[in-house]
Amino acid sequence: MADNSNLLAEQRRALILDEVRRRGGVRVNELTRRLNVSDMTIRRDLDALAKVGAIEKVHGGAVPVEEARTHEPGFEAKSSLELSAKEEIARAAAALVAPGSAIALSGGTTTFALAQHLVAVGQLTVVTNSVRVADVFERAQRQGEAGGTTVVLTGGVRTPSDSLVGPIADRAIRSLHFDLLFLGTHGLAPEAGLSTPNLAEAETNRNFVSSARRVVVVADHTKWGVVGLSTFAELAEVDTWVTDSQLPEAAAESAREYIRDLVIA
Repeated sequence: MADNSNLLAEQRRALILDEVRRRGGVRVNELTRRLNVSDMTIRRDLDALAKVGAIEKVHGGAVPVEEARTHEPGFEAKSSLELSAKEEIARAAAALVAPGSAIALSGGTTTFALAQHLVAVGQLTVVTNSVRVADVFERAQRQGEAGGTTVVLTGGVRTPSDSLVGPIADRAIRSLHFDLLFLGTHGLAPEAGLSTPNLAEAETNRNFVSSARRVVVVADHTKWGVVGLSTFAELAEVDTWVTDSQLPEAAAESAREYIRDLVIA
C-alpha cells in the first residue's frame, strides 16, 4: 500500500480489507504509517469494516472474520501496543491498592505494567497466574524492593500470553480469596462481556472472578467492542474498569450502564 493521505474513505477501506485478507491481519500502527493518516481515522475505518462484517477487530488491529475469535497474540506482540495508555492505567490502578492487601493479578501486558508499580506498595499477598508478573516481584525482591510481599504463582499450562491455565491453576484459585482482582481481558463489549480467544484461560478467569471481593478490569480503549471466542464474565460483574483517556465518550456512556465505576486514567 502506498502512502496517500488523500484517499477517499471507500478506497482506503478497500485497501485495508485487501491487506487483512492477504496477510491474515493488520495492526493499527502499521496502517497509520502506510496510509499516512491518523490513528483515529484508521480506527474509524476498522469500525466501519467490522460493522458490515468484513473484518473483526482484535486488540491493536484487525483479522479476518473467521480468525478473530480465536486469534491470540503472544506476549511480546501485545507488549508493544498502547504503551503510554498501559502506563497511565497501571499508575491509576496501583492507587487502589493499600499495603497489606491480598490481591490477584491475571495474565496480560497491562497487569504486567501494573505489577511494576505495585512493588512499591509492600506487604502484599499477590496471587497470579502470570509468569511475567511473578518475575517482576521476584526481581524486585532480589534487589531489596517489594518489602514483605508474598507471591503465589498458581501453576498450570502456559498460554501464548505467558499465563498459566488449566485444572491446576483453577484448583489453586478456587481455594483462595482476594480483596482485589486486577483482570486483563482480550475484549469487553455489552453483549459479550469480558472475553478471550483461549477456552482454558476463560475458565481460569471465571475462577478468579468468583474468588474476588472486588473485580477491577485494567484494559485500554482499544479493547472496547472486541469479542473473543469465550465469555468469562458479564460487564455487570465488574466493579471498576480502569482505562485510558482515548476511550470515546459514547463508549464510556455505554460502559457506565453496566459497570459501577469507570476510571479514566
